[in-house]
Amino acid sequence: MLHRPRKTRLAVGKCTAGFLAALLTPTLLTPAFAADPTGDWRVADGVANIRVAQCNGNVWGAVAWEKEPGGRDSYNPDPARRTRPTLGMPILINMKKKPGEDAWEGEVYNAKDGKTYSSTITPKGPDQLEIQGCVLGFLCGGETWTRVGPPIPSSPVNSMAKSNGKTTGTANKTVATAPKATGPATRSATPGQKPGAQADTVGDICLLPDIAGLAH
Repeated sequence: MLHRPRKTRLAVGKCTAGFLAALLTPTLLTPAFAADPTGDWRVADGVANIRVAQCNGNVWGAVAWEKEPGGRDSYNPDPARRTRPTLGMPILINMKKKPGEDAWEGEVYNAKDGKTYSSTITPKGPDQLEIQGCVLGFLCGGETWTRVGPPIPSSPVNSMAKSNGKTTGTANKTVATAPKATGPATRSATPGQKPGAQADTVGDICLLPDIAGLAH
């Protein structure tokens, strides 16, 4: 009976182990990236981008770009808020991580009807975010958003957003550098519009008064 030399068997074993590691490594790493809901997302009908970030441990989202600038929250149930700009308006509200799942639960505000829905967001791969919402347990529906900006790392600034909404020197630096993290969202101009024509005036959403006042 012929026997393969021991060195050859070791070499084959190392090659096999390396091949398996190459196959398994992307599989092991993908879920961690895919489960990150932060970043800038284009809504299903393309009229706005929503910037999603972790603010004091929970996930929030606010309008960061509008196809038609100058929108107002006209259908808000509070008449006093119907003139507030939709740019910078909170959409995803205080979303908490579901234990053992790549999903977050909270509320979503729909400016098209002025209603707040119980909601769940679930990343579907690295470039899609599924939004599901229901009013009083019925009238359920959902849509899928598409990523247009990279994930936003949690920072001391947005993790420690103050209830009074005041910014510090550090916070101002973060806002100034925010367009670098969301370049694709800012550059995605509407047809006929010059790239970058609509400046990023939202910055770190955790410092917006409507979010900073609640994310504590």
